[in-house]
Amino acid sequence: MSEEIIVPSNDDKNIATITHLAGTIFFFIPSLIVWILKRNDNAYIEDQAREALNFQITVAIAMFIAKILVWVLIGLAMIPVVLLVNIVFCIIAAISTSKGETYRYPICLRFIN
Repeated sequence: MSEEIIVPSNDDKNIATITHLAGTIFFFIPSLIVWILKRNDNAYIEDQAREALNFQITVAIAMFIAKILVWVLIGLAMIPVVLLVNIVFCIIAAISTSKGETYRYPICLRFIN
């Protein structure tokens, strides 16, 4: 089976870009809202919101582990690294989606399919 080619409109690209960028501040909440509201309306936005949601869930798990590891001091180094990775990958995703590309996070647990 071949994949369907999705050609996003400018509005679709803007929503996907904002969804990825909003994860740097509000973590999984924006991507969850966009995914719930748009999953049956627009394939491109649904795909990118799901991708952003999966990544933000991965970041939340990493932050949880880092906060537990604060007790053995390694978490003190992990917390800023996780936050930096979140910011960098969200910016890369936003740049890709602003061009209309489909972005896949390289470090992401895929919970929602």
